[in-house]
Amino acid sequence: MGEDKVDTRPAATVSPAATVQPAAPAARPKSLSQQLLPAVHGLLARPLSSYYLLLASSGLLLLIGLTMVFSATSVKAYAEDGSAFSAIRNQLVFAVLGLVGFWVCQRLPASTLRFLGKYVLGTAIVLLAVLATLRAMRAVGLVHVTPGTESVSLGPLRADLLWLYLGPIGIQPSEIAKLGVVLWGADIIARKGAALGHWRELAMPLFPMVGLLFVLVGYNDLGTMLVLLSLVIGLLWAAGVRLRVFAALGVLGLSGIGLLIAAASRGAGSGEVGEANYRLARITVLFKPLEDCHSDFCYQMVQGRSAIYEGGWFGVGLGKGALKWNWLPAADNDFIYAVVAEELGVVGCAVILALFAVLAYTGFRIARRVDDPFRRLAATGITTWLVAQAVINIGGVVGLLPITGLPLPFISTGGSALVVTLAAIGILASFARAEPDAARALHARPPARWVRLLWAPLPPLPPPRRRGSSRPPTR
Repeated sequence: MGEDKVDTRPAATVSPAATVQPAAPAARPKSLSQQLLPAVHGLLARPLSSYYLLLASSGLLLLIGLTMVFSATSVKAYAEDGSAFSAIRNQLVFAVLGLVGFWVCQRLPASTLRFLGKYVLGTAIVLLAVLATLRAMRAVGLVHVTPGTESVSLGPLRADLLWLYLGPIGIQPSEIAKLGVVLWGADIIARKGAALGHWRELAMPLFPMVGLLFVLVGYNDLGTMLVLLSLVIGLLWAAGVRLRVFAALGVLGLSGIGLLIAAASRGAGSGEVGEANYRLARITVLFKPLEDCHSDFCYQMVQGRSAIYEGGWFGVGLGKGALKWNWLPAADNDFIYAVVAEELGVVGCAVILALFAVLAYTGFRIARRVDDPFRRLAATGITTWLVAQAVINIGGVVGLLPITGLPLPFISTGGSALVVTLAAIGILASFARAEPDAARALHARPPARWVRLLWAPLPPLPPPRRRGSSRPPTR
């Protein structure tokens, strides 16, 4: 019988620590923010994301504005005209005109915008000069004054506070001035380039023209002058001007504001000789306890805060606010944000703030991504203008800033303001389509010919990227 074979090979040495393998830790589930962020980054990385963000934010703001104007004016319009739709009908007409302006400006190339800048600014200065002249003639009794109003007439021309009428056609020259400063200022600064580091280049012709504009606008409307000042600062900041220039501008600006405030006691703007200085009262009212304040500006602030308090988190409901009918001054214009607070609550106010934040992000994103100096400066100027005006208006309503009488962009009533604002958004949309990546994507897969004819033509194709560069070359 065979013998059993015995395996004499040494057994493998096994470490005691290796005999027990610990279980792998379970993967932690991703939070909602971790799941959403990649999707958001993916959407923002698309070539035309700036364009669509701009259309979405401005379109929603316009829709909210039309809704709130109807809510704020329907009962008052019915009491005055017998129709609840008379005020919103006018606002819809201006919205349509503004959309036409958006369409036209979206189709214009940068070279045409640069060419038109000086004519837009020149038109605004002429209209402002006529408006200021009529009001100055009113002060010395040379023109007809409508009793009980601020209206001044000279033939077919009529001046009413910030409005200038030629027959039935009314316009706010200060709104045209904002667009003119953006286009003309961006063109001038882009042409000067690196020479802007010298005071002589800044002094001519930028500062004299802007100074004249500040006087003409500030004479009637200090709030709009502050928006123009913010706009000019945004243009110079985007151009890379030295900080010491801003310090000098700050001193000159504060001095000019002080002179305009003092001039209100001498009849400047809507002031009256010998009456209380309304511009100074707007500032000092912020530092007075409400129980010790008895001016009209205190009344506006109290009613605005009451509307915010009544609204709570979710509001009393659209159209159900009571303060706007008899107690809230300028409910459809300067204080329409208080109507939003009462009827839509904190949630509605937060939505509007979020949309303006998206608009600000998109505008500065466009300015950062375009490779043309003029487009970069104009995009910065338009964004600074709209955001600064929204901040000043909302700050005045909630009591953080003086009341200036500025409308809230897209939301308040006002024909010229809405038309010019939508035209400026059209310019931003044109710049968004001209971003290098967006232009390449549009040329790679161009829309149908009828879309290009009816909506917007193809933007110019940027130069090819250099090797080893992830961004297009700067011109």
